[in-house]
Amino acid sequence: MAKAAKCSTAKKCSATTASTAAATCEKTADFKFYAPQAKKVELGGCFNNWKADKNPLKKEASGNWKTSLKLKAGRYQYRYLVDGVWQNAQEPVECVPNGFGSWNCVIEVAK
Repeated sequence: MAKAAKCSTAKKCSATTASTAAATCEKTADFKFYAPQAKKVELGGCFNNWKADKNPLKKEASGNWKTSLKLKAGRYQYRYLVDGVWQNAQEPVECVPNGFGSWNCVIEVAK
């Protein structure tokens, strides 16, 4: 789980682009979560309207769950849904408080 000391305030969930050309350019963002005992890991965020079932992760023999998404340049909030329980990224990432008394992770996709 992300530690509060690593968190900082960021803008609300949004993805903005500087130009129309940048709006059509998408980059691959990789997501990974280690949960060898989990039966299901999904990814929810502002890129899928927090519908985690839209982005299931695939389990590897090592116990890592992985997925990759094509995202436009911008900042996106996200969390992992592990067997029905919301969890943050396990590696140090930027976090912002959410309206539920916990934290959301933030990924920034460069232009």
